[in-house]
Amino acid sequence: MLTNSVGIPMKRIGVLISGRGTNLQALIDAQKRGEISGEIAVVISNKSKAYGLERARSANIKTEIVTKKTHPIREEHDKRVVELLKQYNVDFVVLAGYMRLITEHLINPFQNRIINIHPSLLPSFPGIDAQKQALEYGVKITGCTTHIVTLDMDAGPIILQEYVPVFDTDTRDTLAERILEKEHEILVETVQLLCEDRIRVTGRITKITGE
Repeated sequence: MLTNSVGIPMKRIGVLISGRGTNLQALIDAQKRGEISGEIAVVISNKSKAYGLERARSANIKTEIVTKKTHPIREEHDKRVVELLKQYNVDFVVLAGYMRLITEHLINPFQNRIINIHPSLLPSFPGIDAQKQALEYGVKITGCTTHIVTLDMDAGPIILQEYVPVFDTDTRDTLAERILEKEHEILVETVQLLCEDRIRVTGRITKITGE
């Protein structure tokens, strides 16, 4: 078990992914730089060919795969994910591009300990392709949000947000790329807050405690 500079056990982090794993890579890099006082204990993917798995293996992080094919029932799928998270003694969970709606069977065992990163300033533009939604609505400012995961999609208590300007020349891809840079920043910051036990949740409100 890893400990910090004063001998306190470091938080163990489980990361759930579905795709290329750029936010996962941001966490891996931050961990290497010492910006996260925790360790990524396991990366679990619902896609067997997700490139994020290769990123984890390259960093010598344990990986697991739980697919729709092996666990077609949503509830059984989430129960298996929980089994794995507990097997690796995970303290909290990060959804980093995890493209599944999760059930109470995953949320309840990790109440207020599952976070997600979303590419908009929630509560605006929840759901898929938030960047496209922002462009179609004509907003001048969008951004990204970290939040506590609840049963309602992208509706949990907000932790951190960062804004990104929308330019007249933006396409969905150019906007998404600029938002992604900010996603990396606030996800790392949010994970460190969790490692330091500095996030308190009361109803729909999160409070970040002092140093």
